[in-house]
Parts: sequence; structure tokens; C-alpha cells
Amino acid sequence: MSVFLLGGGRDVAVCGSLLEAFVGEARERATADPVIALLLVLEADDDASVERFRGVLEAAGAASAEIRVHAIVEGEGFTDAAIGGADGVFVGGGLTPAYREAFSGIRDAVRERVADGMPYAGFSAGAAIAAGPALVGGFRVGGVEVVSEDAGEELDAVEVRPGLGLLDFAVDVHAAQWGTLSRLIAAVDAGLVTDGVAIDEDTALVISAQAAPAVRGSGQVWRVESAASGVHVQVLRA
Repeated sequence: MSVFLLGGGRDVAVCGSLLEAFVGEARERATADPVIALLLVLEADDDASVERFRGVLEAAGAASAEIRVHAIVEGEGFTDAAIGGADGVFVGGGLTPAYREAFSGIRDAVRERVADGMPYAGFSAGAAIAAGPALVGGFRVGGVEVVSEDAGEELDAVEVRPGLGLLDFAVDVHAAQWGTLSRLIAAVDAGLVTDGVAIDEDTALVISAQAAPAVRGSGQVWRVESAASGVHVQVLRA
């Protein structure tokens, strides 16, 4: 099983190239026609995200007939039908707290399916909620601004909530582009999480049971962990 964590990005072709291995794993797992479940939590007036993320999967090599879309509106929740029979799950981007809440009813089911070998891919919010300790947003720690309010995901204080539990470290996204590395550093420094990664756009971190973690794409992954001297940051590149 592999977990693909994408830090975001607007270029459909570039993001698709980072998911070619994900599509390949889903096909290898299939016993009949492959099914890749695309799960999206949309704002009420969002009429573009379905085609955008479908386009990412098609750019990764998935055939249109292999993609099964489950799109709900913020405030709603996914049911078991969203992942039933899927050979791979791709979770898109949007408001991270809304995605986290939408998975509350199927969190255990997703974790069990991934543990059984189903590949998971998360884009932005979909990557953040893959963690056990999900850093869902916020821009202040202890009343001090640690990132731009624009990156706060409609939250004030930085919040960590139980995520899907596919990883034991936190994930932040749009690192270089939104400056969220500073939020992750502050969260580790404050003891909200013990460690985590901040992933640039157009970049993926791939976690596999069969191989060492790998960075793919044009950006960097910033590994942050607590250390005796404070907080240690390591830069990981493709």
C-alpha cells in the first residue's frame, strides 16, 4: 500500500504526473475493471472542482470510465458507499476542516481499506487529513500569528484534530507558496504535534510499505520534529 501526499498546485498536468504511480497501484489491485473513487467536499457555489480533479486523474493516466466521483457539499458527510468497491481513493482539496468532518463516519473504514492494500492519494486538504494528528488550519498559536490569516482555513487558533490515521505525523501543505512551514514549526514548538512535514505545491511525498519515503516533483518537503535544542527542520528533495 502507498499513500501519496500532494502539497497542492494549479497545473493539472503537473499534478497528474505525480499520481501516475497511484493510478498504476489501483489498477494492480483491481480484480475486474478498476475503480478509482474521487472524493470531494465542495463549497455551495463550486462548479469547477469536479472537472478539475477528474482532469488530474486523467492526466495521471486514468480512463474516464475508471473514475467514480462522490461530491458532497460542506457540512455533509461521506458514507461507506463512497469507498465501497474502490481500488484506490483520491481525496481532493478545499476547506480542510470541512474535509475532516466529512470523513468522520468512514474514517475507520478508510484506514482499514488502506491497511489492506488500497492506495490513497490526498491533494492539499486530502493530504492534511490523512494524518493521525491532522493539522486542519488556524493562524495563531498562543495568540501570536504564525502564518498569514489567509492560510487559516477559517480558523483562528491553530487546531489539530483526529484525522484518518494513515500516518503518525502531521501534514501541512502549500508550504513555500503559502508560508505554512512556519505554522508547522510553531505547532511542533508548542507541543500540538511532535513532528510533521510541510509539502510544497507541485510536489508529492510518497509513503509506501515496500520502500523508503520518496519525494517527487519540482518542490521540497520540509521535515519538522522536536529536538533537544528546540525544533529541527530537514529539507527533503526529489
